Amino acid sequence: MSVRRIVPNLRTTTDGPEAAMERNAEFYGLLGLREVMNHGWIMTLASPAHPSAQISVMGADATAPVAPDLSMEVDDVDAAHAAMVGSGAEIVYPLHDEEWGVRRFFVRDPDGRVINVLGHR
Repeated sequence: MSVRRIVPNLRTTTDGPEAAMERNAEFYGLLGLREVMNHGWIMTLASPAHPSAQISVMGADATAPVAPDLSMEVDDVDAAHAAMVGSGAEIVYPLHDEEWGVRRFFVRDPDGRVINVLGHR
């Protein structure tokens, strides 16, 4: 199993996701990032020159009980899940196929951060 990318998830303020997404897109756009995905509740910005350099801005997660602190895309999400379960790590959100084309689960790291571990289907 290998990691394909790691993306920090920045939480938005409570003034509404649309305003927060726009505000953040403008701000990070000044640093050269461009919107590459927007589901309304999460938006990912990336460098056109280095597409794996990304951040996501999000409010509440659309299907999970908590908003993750970061996302890790792996080449085998089922193997990652099995490794975490086998280690006794706390699974915060069970392995699930999402309607937007990812298979994912959330796990809590030793310091309490919630990690969204995902793979594209």
